[in-house]
This record gives sequence, structure tokens and C-alpha cells, in this order.
Amino acid sequence: MTQHPLSFPAVALATSLLPDADTCWNALQRRDRAYNGRFWFSVRTTGVYCLPSCAARPALRRNVDFHASPEAAEAAGFRACKRCKPRDWVPGKGSDRGLSRPVARACALFDAAAADTPPSLAEVARKVGLSSGALGKRFIAELGVAPRDWLIARKRERLRSALRGGASVADAIYGAGYGSPSRVYESSDKALGMTPATYARGGAGAHIDYTTVESDYGRVLVAATRKGIAAVFLGDDDRALEKSLKQDFPAAEIVRNDEELGPRVKGVLSRLYGRKPSALDAPDMPLDIVGTAFQWKVWKALTEIPAGETRTYGEIARQIGAPGSARAVGRACATNQAAVVIPCHRAVGSNGALTGYRWGVARKERLLAEERRRSSR
Repeated sequence: MTQHPLSFPAVALATSLLPDADTCWNALQRRDRAYNGRFWFSVRTTGVYCLPSCAARPALRRNVDFHASPEAAEAAGFRACKRCKPRDWVPGKGSDRGLSRPVARACALFDAAAADTPPSLAEVARKVGLSSGALGKRFIAELGVAPRDWLIARKRERLRSALRGGASVADAIYGAGYGSPSRVYESSDKALGMTPATYARGGAGAHIDYTTVESDYGRVLVAATRKGIAAVFLGDDDRALEKSLKQDFPAAEIVRNDEELGPRVKGVLSRLYGRKPSALDAPDMPLDIVGTAFQWKVWKALTEIPAGETRTYGEIARQIGAPGSARAVGRACATNQAAVVIPCHRAVGSNGALTGYRWGVARKERLLAEERRRSSR
């Protein structure tokens, strides 16, 4: 996993933002593979949690809960399903994202090779019947990342899986394909969000402060690590916002700290009210959020959209040089944890419709309307 060069994640345990319960339930009814990795569901009567695409017998709605990550499901007391193996799910692997045959086969070839000696891109491209350049473009269009970034993410996932499975730190490092422990510790913020030993203990020691304030758009929750803003949530109820924060960071130490976060709240509100433009590298608003290289490209493009204006997912895809990846752009918007600071409310559907927004479509509409009003002065 890679991230913006000016920010480093303090925790990388939440793999997705949780869609609303109705969206999750509808996806579960369809066994929609497109939602694998966006949420996990648990069944109270069996004590098991699964991927949305799991082929197990459907459960009754009253017995089902939804979780933002495997860690959140396990923290609630559920164990992994032996049928769909939800802990083994990897973004972009197999047919979970509707991959074309060449890309799916290329992923399988990379995965089948020894971790420390992956085949070259040229070798894999030749086996799937494409040139290296064509395969690279397919990866970006279908997975949102170049083959090199995909391989890095897979290596880091192997490391995380081994540590979660109880392997020693040394065995996990070498088994994942790293040449030496020093390479992992030098980049542990990128690979795990903490040192391997801390990650193996379930994230013990990771610390997030948060506070909530009132705004013209409802309640605002701002959370931060010592390195920067980790989350900005919008909503109507403090308890619901706090619950979402704990779901997104299930293994972190989360503490309310109104006084310490005063200056950062001021910066967030300045952007909410249009007094300052959004910017990923603003000195008064350092970010500490997890994202792939593709996600950061999308988020940066969002901050370049003038206030009050919108761009379709397809337009953003073309802007970042990845035409044909509109769906991946939509997923990048959905995983944005810093509302307003990264203005995903400025992204719209192909027909200009104000499509799904984690904080509510009505709030998205109001944000845009207020931005247009200020811009017309």
C-alpha cells in the first residue's frame, strides 16, 4: 500500500469505510462481489463473519450485523467463515472486481511465484498475450494501480496475514518476500501503520484523539494522530460518529481530547465554510490517512475542483490519466475518510446526479449549493 508522500498512516487496520446498513443488506442479498472489501457481515446465531459474496445459507436480517473490517468483526466476538475465508480476501484478486481474463491470469501468475522472486512484468505479459505496456494499462484501468504497486500491496498483505496468523516477526518478514528486516522497519508506517511487533499485538499502542463540534451541516467529528488528521466525519449524532470512528480503527486507543484538537478543528471548519481551499499538502492541515497511489491521485484531483463545481467520475478518471477507471474513482471517493478536507462531495455520476455520499446525499447537495452561493458573490 502506498500513500501521499507528505503523510503517513498511524493505523492501517480499517480496509474500508462502512456503507449504510440498507446498502450492505441489499449487496448481501445479491451476494455482490463488488462489495467484497467494502464491508464484512456477521451472523449472531452462528458466531461467524463473512464476505458479502459468501455462498453460505442466507441469514435473517435481524441476526446480521455489518463491520468495516475483519478486525472490527473479531473485536465484536465473531470468527472467520471457513467457506469464504474473509481474512484471505485481497483487493483486486481473482474475479472479485470483475477482472478481465488477462489481468486475472496475470494476478494469479504473480501470486503463484515465490514471494522473494516474482516474475518480471514482461514475462507475465508474454504469458497472458499482451505487451508490458498494455498489461500495465489494464492494471490501472481495472485495479486502479500499476503492476508494481499491486505487487507491493500483495507483499504487505502477506506480511500482515502472517503476523495476524501468529507467525514470528522474522518468519513473517522473510516469508512475505522482504530481503531483510530493516527494509520493513524503515517503511513500517507504509506497510502496517506501526512496527511489525506492534501490529502483531493487534495494534496496541496506536493512539487517536478526537473531538466533536457543531456546524451548519450538523455534527462534525475530527480525529487525529500525532502526525495529522486521521478522519473527518459529518453526521447528526455524536454517538453514531464515535461508533463509526471505532469501527474504522478497531484496534487503536481512541480518546476524546477537545482541547488538544482545537487548532485542527478550526482548520476543518475553515474549509467547511469556504474560508480556505482544500489542499492535501496544506501546512495547517497535515493528513494521516491510508490510501493507495491511485486513491491519492483521485483525492488530489478532487481538491483541484473549484468550490461549487462538480466533475463526473469519468472526467476525474481522464484527468488522472486512467480513462476507463470511473468505477475505481467512485470507490476511491467512497473510501475518503476526511470529509470536506478531501472534497469528494464534488464528484457526481455520469449524468450529473448526486450519487451516494457517506454523510448523506442531502448534506452533499447543501454543501455544493453553499459553495456555489459563496462563489457567485
